[in-house]
Amino acid sequence: MTITALSDKKRNTCDWLGANALFFHYFLSKRNLMITGELKNKVDALWTEFWTGGLANPLDVIEQITYLMFIHDLDEVDTRKEKECVILGIPHESLFPETVKLGEREVRGNDLRWSVFRDKPASAAYETVQMDVFPFIKTLHSDKNSAYSKYMGDAIFKIPTPQKLSQIIDKLEGVYELLKKEPDKDARGDLYEYLLSKIATSGTNGQFRTPRHIIRMMVELLAPVPEDHICDPACGTSGFLVEAAHYLKTEHKDTIFYNKERKAHFNNTMFTGYDMDRTMLRIGAMNMMTHGIENPNIAYCDSLSDQNGDSDKYDKILANPPFKGSLDYDIVSANILKVCKTKKTELLFLALFLRMLKVGGRCASIVPDGVLFGSSTAHKALRKELIEKNRLEAIISMPSGVFKPYAGVSTAVVIFTKTGHGGTDKVWFYDMQSDGYSLDDKRTPLQTNDIPDIIKRFHNLKAEDSRTRTEQSFFVPKQEIVDNGYDLSINKYKQTVYVEEKYPSTSEIMSDILELESKIVAGLTDLEKMV
Repeated sequence: MTITALSDKKRNTCDWLGANALFFHYFLSKRNLMITGELKNKVDALWTEFWTGGLANPLDVIEQITYLMFIHDLDEVDTRKEKECVILGIPHESLFPETVKLGEREVRGNDLRWSVFRDKPASAAYETVQMDVFPFIKTLHSDKNSAYSKYMGDAIFKIPTPQKLSQIIDKLEGVYELLKKEPDKDARGDLYEYLLSKIATSGTNGQFRTPRHIIRMMVELLAPVPEDHICDPACGTSGFLVEAAHYLKTEHKDTIFYNKERKAHFNNTMFTGYDMDRTMLRIGAMNMMTHGIENPNIAYCDSLSDQNGDSDKYDKILANPPFKGSLDYDIVSANILKVCKTKKTELLFLALFLRMLKVGGRCASIVPDGVLFGSSTAHKALRKELIEKNRLEAIISMPSGVFKPYAGVSTAVVIFTKTGHGGTDKVWFYDMQSDGYSLDDKRTPLQTNDIPDIIKRFHNLKAEDSRTRTEQSFFVPKQEIVDNGYDLSINKYKQTVYVEEKYPSTSEIMSDILELESKIVAGLTDLEKMV
């Protein structure tokens, strides 16, 4: 399941921070990398330092690491920009002026640099970070209505002791040394993904981290374009938005970044994410900025309530909404309940997506299997809404181990287009057998992987007409689905071919046993003679 960009303390500051991708000045270039070996060991050691310091909540750990990485990179980016200005012969306006006013106090700007306070004695460094650096980063954005100000305003420094901060700084320095050895790779992006993967606890409302390769598959299936407005109404760590941004950078780089208006749209208005957990909002927004999105709209919002007034607004919705939740009717927006009156969050979110999409907008959402075949009035009403009043495109059934070790629930990906007047003539089904990993808690990489095949077939559906129900993918006519009570379970339509297996007769088996027994007896007799 997702801070936003710094703007100006001064106009020039805003300009160069944006130009240099703010926090992390490495764009996402390779998504197949996973941190391994020495770097993984150093990150694990860094994590252990927080653990032994009393920070057991993985979200707290990620927050604190994120803040420290930001503080480190402010210094690094400022230094790099200063060198560039010297070469170009233009004045440089530093983020760290001679004096910085913090409330009623004034401190030396240079003392706020990572490269300066890291070399101080532990107690002095701790005091500087706690009393000066943290208040400083909270005031970097002059716009108090910005997402950065909203989510950084209540950021708390939680490292408990000077000694622990000193140890964490040393460990983080070691991580950065390794990152510098591979400047052309998105090692920082991989590092952040690895940190996010440590969120291994499932929330009370069925929230859990969506595997990156599943997110990537869904993004490639929808294939966003530069003009799109993209939303995840249950964004968490912003995984879907980050992956959508990466797809656009890869497939439409020239179209976006060599066009002033499209670049501004990409950095400011293209991506929207909602969540109800402020910690997740901070992490999610930082995650987006880590991947080069300067000012995404990441907001605190109960998506299912009247607080969310978005309607006919988005071209693409990508989401893994909370499962297993149950809400009271009085806190759910009335226009959502009109589609299907239910307390189940998985149904309510699908109804919400229909409202939020523009006509012609498309959605790819993960749903629990119960959504596909549930027999309640609400289940049937929602499926009927998708099929009769909109265009249901595809149901991709996934194996139950996809979300392990977080959860073992069976899920599917539902893809549909909002039309408001129907358009479903047939629905494409795909029976995913393997997502490239073992289906146990270890999730070991495998050679078999259906995801490339899914993407290839989905983008060439004309070739699917000839496939039979015995194959891994096939079409089912709308009328057949209607006749089955709008049941969308793949098992309802898939045909299984049974191959006759012939076994030896009982007499043949008995004969083989007797022959084997005689050989054993003969062997024992020979062995006895040798003794």
